[in-house]
Amino acid sequence: MSDYRAPVKDMRFVMDELAGFKELSQMPGYEDATPDLADAILEEAAKFTGEVLAPLNRIGDQQGCKLTANGVTTPPGWKEAYKAFCEAGWNGVSSPADFGGQGLPDSLGVAVKEMVCSANLSFSLGPLLTTGAVEALITCASDELKAIYLEKMITGEWTGTMNLTEPQAGSDLALIRSRAEPQADGSYRVFGQKIFITYGDHDMTDNIVHLVLARLPDAPAGVKGISMFLVPKFLVNGDGSLGARNDAHCVSIEHKLGIHASPTCVMAYGDNGGAVGYLLGEANRGLEYMFIMMNEARLGVGLQGIALGERAYQQALGYARERKQGRDAVTGEALVTLDRHPDIRRMLMLMKCRVEACRAMAYYASGLLDRAHVAGETEEGKRQLWLAEFMIPIVKGGGTEMGIDVTSLGIQIYGGMGFIEETGAAQHWRDSRITTIYEGTTGIQANDLLFRKLMRDQGATAKVVFGEVYATAKALGASGKPELQAIGQRLGVALKAWTDATEWLAANAKTGLSGVLTAAVPYLHLAVTVCGGWFMGKAALAAAGYLDKGEGDLAFYRAKIATARFYADQMLPLAAAYGETVRAGDAALAGAGYEVF
Repeated sequence: MSDYRAPVKDMRFVMDELAGFKELSQMPGYEDATPDLADAILEEAAKFTGEVLAPLNRIGDQQGCKLTANGVTTPPGWKEAYKAFCEAGWNGVSSPADFGGQGLPDSLGVAVKEMVCSANLSFSLGPLLTTGAVEALITCASDELKAIYLEKMITGEWTGTMNLTEPQAGSDLALIRSRAEPQADGSYRVFGQKIFITYGDHDMTDNIVHLVLARLPDAPAGVKGISMFLVPKFLVNGDGSLGARNDAHCVSIEHKLGIHASPTCVMAYGDNGGAVGYLLGEANRGLEYMFIMMNEARLGVGLQGIALGERAYQQALGYARERKQGRDAVTGEALVTLDRHPDIRRMLMLMKCRVEACRAMAYYASGLLDRAHVAGETEEGKRQLWLAEFMIPIVKGGGTEMGIDVTSLGIQIYGGMGFIEETGAAQHWRDSRITTIYEGTTGIQANDLLFRKLMRDQGATAKVVFGEVYATAKALGASGKPELQAIGQRLGVALKAWTDATEWLAANAKTGLSGVLTAAVPYLHLAVTVCGGWFMGKAALAAAGYLDKGEGDLAFYRAKIATARFYADQMLPLAAAYGETVRAGDAALAGAGYEVF
């Protein structure tokens, strides 16, 4: 199995040319985020993930986690790797410096996160959930709770979890039954069961901070009656030391298709009198607060798909360059390496271009979040935040669906050996399969894009994006370079398919809801396809500029243009088909009844 090597050069290119990282160091609060510092961080992160985390990936897959009488144990090497991870400061790259983080931009932290996910996805899930919990605490916790918990979570001394799902309440959180009873001292007693809790228990830290959704006795029905509570594994004494064990326990762990080394726990709260919990923010606003975590997590899960796609591509490319099979169809040369065969080259380029397109989307969204943070509560801050939120379902839905497709192509390139577990190719696909499900399925991302992001401002944010795509297509067409003009022409046609589909959805949103809902996922795929072309086009323009000046790694820039052209030829034509699918709505099912199934 090929070793993982972080694609630092492409990451750096995307950060600077597509995510606007170069400008961030000029903005208040990010003055320390210099190019030299970014280079140093990415270099060290690449070394750590490649040398420490990547070798444990296979071990974790094979051995998984175990539930013992003393709790969940992680695979060999896990605790040591996590300690080294935290000591090196990787847990808090983008967290506030006031609470022990490094305070660096998200558009730098996202590259580090991608490396961690590529090297070892199961390992990465613990820090991912902790980061989401940190964001929620920063937003809605009291100063007292922040003082007790934030620094230890940001440094990684303690980890965090999200506790939403219950046996009867998955995507429909209105069905939550967990309850919290107020106590005289201001705390609460939490009772209930939560399932599918990632890193709900483990042996890497002394304490775990659970953020739990539950109902108060007088809560209104449905989602408007959900509150969020902080429930630690161990209670914390006034001096910061750990106190008694809380009434919160892992009762079982799930046996899964993939991510074997990530403990997926069934958590029981209150079996012995009630778990001590503390209300976060205001009562009955828990779902609102949890969405803070979910937005962070959804961007992170989209990144997981990208990371797994990159790992699978690297492995497939290494195998294709070494494995000799068959005759060169053009030259007639006997026994050539796989990468000489046109169909293998096609699959490798599909893997490469789709990973690079989705990476650009994810890094761009992170840059928008950075700008929103700098601008604060201003109109510009709101504009940047809404653009970021518009992109998040596209990144999550697109990155994860891409990850499944690309890891499957990796198996295909291996042929029969890809189906054999010993090669490691199958693990990437198995690990990727959950990403389109957790933190909101592809269908939920599609509905989020349509009803929460597209329609909340009557399409104003979408029009901003359409304008940016159009400007890129126009710049490509005016470049004077045939290869760029070809990309621009394809992008323009694809954009037309996207805008036409958007108009159809707007026209039918009130009178044809069933058709709109049926069209939601195809519309998401359409948006992903066009946005991918947008960023590949921008990348091609930037690369052409460096080639014109004769600056930098010219071979890298030529490859960037060739990859963008391949995306334009192989992926952008799909936009028209998705557009047709959207406009078909549910016509084939209307009036058919359920007996059609």
